[in-house]
Amino acid sequence: MGWQFWIDRGGTFTDIVAVSPHGQLTTAKLLSVDPAHYADSAVHGMRSILKLRPDESFPAHQVDVIKVGTTVATNALLERKGEPTALAITEGLGDVLRIGTQHRPHLFDLNIVLPDMLYARVIEVRERVSAQGKILRPLDLDHARKAFSAAFDSGLRALAIVLMHADRFPDHEQQLERIAREVGFSQVSISHRVSPVMKIIGRGDTTVADAYLSPKLRQYVDSLSAKTNGARLYVMQSNGGLASPQRLQGKDAVLSGPAGGVVGVSETARTAGYHRVIGFDMGGTSTDVSHNAGATEWAYETTVAGVRLRTPMMKIHTVAAGGGSICSFDGLRLRVGPESAGSHPGPACYGKGGPLTVTDCNVLLGKIHPTHFPHVFGADGRQPINSAVVKEKLAVLARTVSQAIGNTTSPEKLAADFIAIAVDNMARAIKRISIEQGHDVSAYALGCFGGAGGQHACLVAEALDMPTVIIHPMAGVLSAYGIGLARQSITRQQSIEQPLSNATLPAITARMIQLAERTEQELRKDVGLSEIESHQRLHLRAAGSDTALTISFGRLQDMA
Repeated sequence: MGWQFWIDRGGTFTDIVAVSPHGQLTTAKLLSVDPAHYADSAVHGMRSILKLRPDESFPAHQVDVIKVGTTVATNALLERKGEPTALAITEGLGDVLRIGTQHRPHLFDLNIVLPDMLYARVIEVRERVSAQGKILRPLDLDHARKAFSAAFDSGLRALAIVLMHADRFPDHEQQLERIAREVGFSQVSISHRVSPVMKIIGRGDTTVADAYLSPKLRQYVDSLSAKTNGARLYVMQSNGGLASPQRLQGKDAVLSGPAGGVVGVSETARTAGYHRVIGFDMGGTSTDVSHNAGATEWAYETTVAGVRLRTPMMKIHTVAAGGGSICSFDGLRLRVGPESAGSHPGPACYGKGGPLTVTDCNVLLGKIHPTHFPHVFGADGRQPINSAVVKEKLAVLARTVSQAIGNTTSPEKLAADFIAIAVDNMARAIKRISIEQGHDVSAYALGCFGGAGGQHACLVAEALDMPTVIIHPMAGVLSAYGIGLARQSITRQQSIEQPLSNATLPAITARMIQLAERTEQELRKDVGLSEIESHQRLHLRAAGSDTALTISFGRLQDMA
């Protein structure tokens, strides 16, 4: 066996766990963005571990596998920097995704700010199929071709096709896909493959997101593959499984990095004998928390950056509280985040002119010792942590706060107050996934990891009355470690929409077996695996209800 590299490319840091051919573990942590010293943090880290010269080609023959989790899709969604996309939808429904479900996240807000839509152009397709499959209006292929050509000529290269009832009757979408390919669209996402479930809004949003994100994700993966000379590569998905570049979809990589952390904390906690664990992953930009009571929790409909996604992913709650969260005073109150200093310029202690952050507060309070860190900071990347600039900036801010409130405060007291605010934000996030869901959090262990997690673990545990904190030896890079522990997987869905009874159970079972067998064949063809584990789940809704309960449907062997 050759080298293995397990990589988590986060918003601030890129973590790497390398396994040598002899089984020895090596770790590395780099700034995700450092344009003065390297173009790609993951490739630079791997080359450094392999001790390659700048002019030396990457030795793909020495590498067994590279497993990577990336924030490329997440950042593209947050910053609205995906591929410009056209939406092709049944005529008369051009604004249905803008209207959405009319859900208001803040009910009493008078100034409602709607999120920007991901699509840049709407094409209303002349067609209509009833819920029973009857063609109410035949598909106008000539009109569709002209509209697609006009969108292509305007510079659009990604297309999302979302037709009414296409989850059950996909013929029109398949015809439109062929036309789109002939016109020249390089990315075509069709709803009955991307999200084959009922309800056009959730299915449409997911399909648009897939068309919007997939090209950017593919560009990053292709670039990484080229820079590593075609070494075997897998990418972490939001559902906790690995996918090859050939079948990776943008909709499945929104929580690519955090999912590795959930796998890592659940596996390491189980090995240590803890089956109830709250995952607490505090990085540089944000904190991710997760709940595990012996099994991973899944979400089947999630809203990320104002976009509804109906695709299976690990249930992770994120708050904007990380080591790089900016600490400020707005004239009335102290604030921590949601803005982050990122990796460039980073916190003030990095010596690049960055703002005060949670990390800087820990430097002043002695929780971070500059002597324990390598000299990789400063403008030239060779300086130690700059504690002097931290003291200076906090002293200036302390004087400003003292004048505003009419009471003297010290830099140390100010730093402690900022830390308390950050801890409260993180504790409230954990309450949301535990106490608010009926779980007694005091019966759980706090699985702490991430580069900043150890600095706050005890404070968070005390705030929640949690008696046990688990810190794995790989805690600083546990998301990357979890990506290494993850397995290749494929998740597929299909709508049945039948009552569950003794009369319908044989037909439901047969369709479930067919779907499982087709998925297993796809996995064998993709990665050449011989031993495959299959799990089936049903989403059951009571008659007249809109809320689904997820239950296990047993093993494929039992059904057969």
